Amino acid sequence: MPDAPRSAAADDPCDTCTTRAPREGEKDGVDYYFLDAGSFLKRLQAGNFLEHATVYGNSYGTLKSEVLGKLRQGKDVLLNVDVQGAASIRAAAANEPELQRSLISIFLTPPSQVILEQHLTRRGTDATAVVQKRLSVARQEVSQWKNFDYLLISDSKAEDLRRAQAIIESEKMRVHRATPPDF
Repeated sequence: MPDAPRSAAADDPCDTCTTRAPREGEKDGVDYYFLDAGSFLKRLQAGNFLEHATVYGNSYGTLKSEVLGKLRQGKDVLLNVDVQGAASIRAAAANEPELQRSLISIFLTPPSQVILEQHLTRRGTDATAVVQKRLSVARQEVSQWKNFDYLLISDSKAEDLRRAQAIIESEKMRVHRATPPDF
């Protein structure tokens, strides 16, 4: 389960705004656009976000203009969002042909709750109560896997990446996405 929405493109990884404070080593405009709550709310009210969520007390939002701009440049955009964010993006895609044509949804999940709990505990960054809350949320989110195009049960980061890349490459060859040869 993702901690918070994230996105990436080949050479410009930042599409996401957040109200949380930067962690050590994070840079504004590189890792996230770090905003105060008032600035975030103004962008939200202006309809600037493709999707937004409050995750563990902090607001996150994916900038619609950044995503569409990258798609128009022919770049692939990867968004790491929770199930609510994915639902918002699917809804937005229904009204945005460029987004609809590009959208591929992959539900990435650990193979079991036991393995997720081991991962969260080993990470050592959250109190026991927080780990239990995350597990409770994960149980609810896993039930949404059928709303996605693909189910990817996590193996290792390297294998997860390989599988996701295979999905993306295959989807690029689908007739409705492909550019026909010039004959």
